[in-house]
Amino acid sequence: MKRPLIAGNWKMNKDLASARKLAADMVGLLAGVEQVEIAVCPAFVHLQAVAEQIKDSNIALGAQDCYWQGDGAFTGEISAAMLADIGCEYVIIGHSERRHVMGEGDELINWKVCKVLSDGLRPILCVGETLDERERDITEPVVTRHVTAGLLNLSAEEVRRVTIAYEPVWAIGTGKTATPEQANDVHALIRGILAEKFGSDVAAEIRIQYGGSVKPDNVKGLMAQPQIDGALVGGASLKANDFEKIVKYHA
Repeated sequence: MKRPLIAGNWKMNKDLASARKLAADMVGLLAGVEQVEIAVCPAFVHLQAVAEQIKDSNIALGAQDCYWQGDGAFTGEISAAMLADIGCEYVIIGHSERRHVMGEGDELINWKVCKVLSDGLRPILCVGETLDERERDITEPVVTRHVTAGLLNLSAEEVRRVTIAYEPVWAIGTGKTATPEQANDVHALIRGILAEKFGSDVAAEIRIQYGGSVKPDNVKGLMAQPQIDGALVGGASLKANDFEKIVKYHA
């Protein structure tokens, strides 16, 4: 039986000392939790320090992005192999801020997913519509495109190692949250796409997280939905006590 994945995306926050403290606090608060898988994704410059804090704990290390090629003349980029070398297990790919602020398209995101898998890590592929797209009632084709393009050229066995995070862009950092029913409907859509392309067994195994202003006061309703397999947590993961409450909803 698959376990939910609760991953904290710290984004571009914290200095070195506070990143260390946050990680250490989480290790203490979440010790013994086995019902869910837990990951934290700090900024690149804090990965090594956080890795040291969570060593031998039940918390996995993740990164917020990576480049789609290996070694080479790619100034400023980080390869998946480098991330694996310092202990990362997960990499967030295609977050809405990468798509809409940094201008990453579906093809580039697919290249990154493929590279992460080939280097032995597990991608968290983010998909989701903007407010304009939801208001124009094109959530289904947008999410379908994100999922289909993001998993292009992958085998069913490779897809089993992918987590998909549905993050409606209009609910990220805005304080707005999709209703549990809205979120579940899109998760069901995603699972249907996976079943059509990779088979019902693969679709049932893949974890589909919800992300978008997940907080202690709304996690219960979201996680009670049958299609939601965890959460990609932004702002609430910057406070150890809030993240603990979200994780322990399942414990």
